[in-house]
Amino acid sequence: MASLSPLTGALGHRRAAHLLRRTSYHFSKQKVDQMATQNADTALNALLQLVPVKLDQPIYKDLQTQGAVVETWLLPLPGTAQADLPAEDFVLRRWIMSWWCNEALQDTGIGHKMTFFFHQFFQTTANSARNSNFFDYLQLLRWGALGNFKKLAYKMVTDNNMLLYLNNTQNNKNNPNENFAREFLELFTIGKGPQIAPGDYTNYTEDDIVQAAKVFTGFRTRINRDVVDQETGIPRGATQINQHVTTNKTFSSKFNNTVISGASTDNGMWVELQAFVDMVFAQPETAKNLCRRLYRFFVSRNITPEIENDIIVPLSTSLISNNFEVKPVLKQLLSSQHFFDADDSNNVDEVIGGMIKSPLELNYQTMSFFNMPLPDPMANTAAYFQIFERGMLQRAFGTANLPLFFAPDVAGYPAYYQEPDFSHQWFNSSTIIARYKMGEMFLTGILTNTNNQPLGTKLNIANWVKNSGVISNPLDSQVVVEDLLKYLLPEEVDTDRFNYFHIQVFLDNLPPSDWTYEWENYLTTNDPTEVTLALERLIKAILYSPEYQTF
Repeated sequence: MASLSPLTGALGHRRAAHLLRRTSYHFSKQKVDQMATQNADTALNALLQLVPVKLDQPIYKDLQTQGAVVETWLLPLPGTAQADLPAEDFVLRRWIMSWWCNEALQDTGIGHKMTFFFHQFFQTTANSARNSNFFDYLQLLRWGALGNFKKLAYKMVTDNNMLLYLNNTQNNKNNPNENFAREFLELFTIGKGPQIAPGDYTNYTEDDIVQAAKVFTGFRTRINRDVVDQETGIPRGATQINQHVTTNKTFSSKFNNTVISGASTDNGMWVELQAFVDMVFAQPETAKNLCRRLYRFFVSRNITPEIENDIIVPLSTSLISNNFEVKPVLKQLLSSQHFFDADDSNNVDEVIGGMIKSPLELNYQTMSFFNMPLPDPMANTAAYFQIFERGMLQRAFGTANLPLFFAPDVAGYPAYYQEPDFSHQWFNSSTIIARYKMGEMFLTGILTNTNNQPLGTKLNIANWVKNSGVISNPLDSQVVVEDLLKYLLPEEVDTDRFNYFHIQVFLDNLPPSDWTYEWENYLTTNDPTEVTLALERLIKAILYSPEYQTF
């Protein structure tokens, strides 16, 4: 029986590593070891935080100009003059995405992972509006990442990026546009449900979409960011009552035939919008829809009748009782026996190692585990941009079917919603090369599929083994393999698999004493040539293994 009962006692290594892999893009031995001594409640208290960012906004540098000064252009808010921007939008948005990628890699909490979750939930693209509006969209997602889901849904209505992406800025009383209203119900809140009749989708009807579109009329973009939400401090769109349908809106029996009074003033439009959001969130399916999405993002793609009854329903009840605050529900789910595979007699059959890593988890958890050096974005801006824009966004993510912030449609990235494959879509014939080139790229410091362009960082594997503290005894070949597999794979391998990594790959079928000799020689001469060959064979084999693709 699937159980939300909290796991008790110290997590231990296996469960601590599982929790960290699922909640953060930053994975390290030190964090796993620390969490292994803690219970789930204590570990989650630290993880469920918005860790302060390293830079509060993106930077920009004209890399074609020698000695150019690093510029910022988004703060202070509001009212940044678009004419003063240092480059065109299509250039600057790449710097915004690089900034987000840099912050996500270094975030030791769940903040950026939840920001990405809500990006997948409230989908827009980076080029929907001006680059500064895209930055505001990311800031709104971060604001709501561990906050109130209902408030986030309400405020997303007037996000400038969203207003343009789903055409609601064109939605007016003379020409209602139903695009945003349809997605607000189908994807952002209550969910569609099975179609039971023409125009009837179980949870709402086509007529409800028409009425919702009327509620959304008259909300307009403010490209120059001169209107700021008082609660978030983030620029948003505005209201135009002369473009709003001021008559009452009558909804179907799906919403208890609710009648929402039409607004006659700009302030009244906000009251009307709140009444609409209250109506939608009063339906139990809205809470269940979010909880299913959280479950598939953090736990498993498989929602059986047992999971629906024992996990989703009680989670949604908790969400409602907590007035749609996300953090308590996350804590309940991520501290549960079910999340740790501890709610039945077979504790290795369902969750741990049960999903395919996205390109974000695959690359970032590798980079953070090996503590790959990152250039200072201010002092070495070119290398910083090379890693994140060209290395991560273009190569590691884009060619592996994650065009970050450019999802193929409003439903988001298919691996998070498309049944029955879900995360298995990350690993297929079109993505396998990009995934398998990762180890080579990190070890050589060269971008794949380029004319030997530098990545901007490189893993010195011999130096890392000697100094990182991950390998407890580098002289012992068996210990080297044991320590790496312990942290890099989600489950312990059997003897035959261990011998493959140890004897066939690492030792190349030579006796263990050869490795000991070569390591001692490296320590004496400081020449890493021979030990690097063996270590690179091992690292590539682990990173290419089917086990490492899962988490």
